[in-house]
Amino acid sequence: MKTFKKAKEIASDKLFYIDGLASVRDAVKLMKEKNVQALIIQKRDNADVNGIITVNDVIDGVILPDKTLDEVSVYEIMTKPVFSISAHLNVKYIPRLMHNYNVRIAPVEENGVYVGIIDYTQFLFTELED
Repeated sequence: MKTFKKAKEIASDKLFYIDGLASVRDAVKLMKEKNVQALIIQKRDNADVNGIITVNDVIDGVILPDKTLDEVSVYEIMTKPVFSISAHLNVKYIPRLMHNYNVRIAPVEENGVYVGIIDYTQFLFTELED
């Protein structure tokens, strides 16, 4: 029986959180500082769900409409709820899953906790290593 890589094995551990009330400027600063393309928005309480903000959200929600990074809050342009990938999913299914849901970056979830994040780059680099 052939073994396969799981999503959590190729996920980046560069997973950072921000509050939804933060300004987009704060989000962009954190993205730049941590060299990431997305941030997870923290839940407000147990009845809430996480959100995500990506570089594309900033471009679509702030830059293109000609707004400033200070006048827009993260919660205004984030995606919520977050589309996540099961930590134990076979890596070969990830690109199709992400494509089918039009997602370029997604956290990897295990037992209700995010353990990493995957974007197309990690997948492609993993394919090169094999």
